[in-house]
Amino acid sequence: MENVTILDHPLLQHKITMLRDKNTGTNEFRTLVKEIAMLEGYEALRDLPTENIEIETPIETCQSPVISGKKMAVVPILRAGLGMVEGLLALAPTAKVGHIGLYRDPETHTPHEYYCKLPDPIELRTIFVVDPMLATGGSACDALTMIKNHGGRKIKFLCIIAAPEGLEKLHKEHPDVQIYVGHLDRQLNEDAYICPGLGDAGDRIFGTK
Repeated sequence: MENVTILDHPLLQHKITMLRDKNTGTNEFRTLVKEIAMLEGYEALRDLPTENIEIETPIETCQSPVISGKKMAVVPILRAGLGMVEGLLALAPTAKVGHIGLYRDPETHTPHEYYCKLPDPIELRTIFVVDPMLATGGSACDALTMIKNHGGRKIKFLCIIAAPEGLEKLHKEHPDVQIYVGHLDRQLNEDAYICPGLGDAGDRIFGTK
């Protein structure tokens, strides 16, 4: 699929395996999510524009590249997306942070909005929307629509694990958004959980249910 990147770095896959393990505790799980987000962010930030500036090294003066146009925003989908923010900010510490709150109806599995706060002006920024799990794709699609309705244009979506159903839906509804996936899993089960997945990412990040 165009604009979809499935990452296959061995270090990333190793950390995702550790993340899946039901015996991985809250502290280690939280750390792994941060590290995985940083590895994914490294790929997602690959096309940042640069410009040369003149600097003086201990040896001589030279022209060397720096990032130009540093207007970026990280927007987690609450609550699990919060676990990925620190990893992105480690790479782009000047980025602003917005928040989108969506919850999934336990019976219909449809998302419902309860909060939206975005940096202003959002249309001038490269926006990184983050959520560890892309299951049905409903929450991600709604979040991206909300951002576009607020003027967001250049958007990238990062998730750690995706189901084929959710990835297909997201790509179909938002073909202009670049999508980065740590691992594409087998399918959704009857309760709309990703299989083999890793359980509820929010519960495991924060240690609450």
